Amino acid sequence: MLKIDISLIYQIVNFLFLLFVLNLILYRPIRNIIRKRKEEIEGLENAIQQYQTRAEENARSIEEGMILARKEGFREKEAIKEQGIEEERSILSEAMAKAGDKVQEAKKEIEAKVEEVRKELESQVANFSAELVQKILGRSVQ
Repeated sequence: MLKIDISLIYQIVNFLFLLFVLNLILYRPIRNIIRKRKEEIEGLENAIQQYQTRAEENARSIEEGMILARKEGFREKEAIKEQGIEEERSILSEAMAKAGDKVQEAKKEIEAKVEEVRKELESQVANFSAELVQKILGRSVQ
């Protein structure tokens, strides 16, 4: 059985002293190291979370910028296309006007030549008719 005497008190004091010394030498420094590591890990986890948040924001920002750039590029493309179509219309209308002017000049020129040939033929009709009558009748008519 268990004897309760002074040795039990020595054992309890010895145990408490050992507990105090171990706490001072071993347990407290280890707990401090564990606490510091935990704080470092939490700090690093917070930093990682902040970096991930910033990375997501940057990715969203880049994506929005790309969308805006595509829209702006499409608008610019359409504006240039419209400008090209307008310039094409302008060139075509100018070419049509020039062609119309040339056609009018050609018609006037042809009409002038036709009129000239007609006058020349009218002046020669009398001579042709006299020659024709002479050939048909076989004698000269005056």
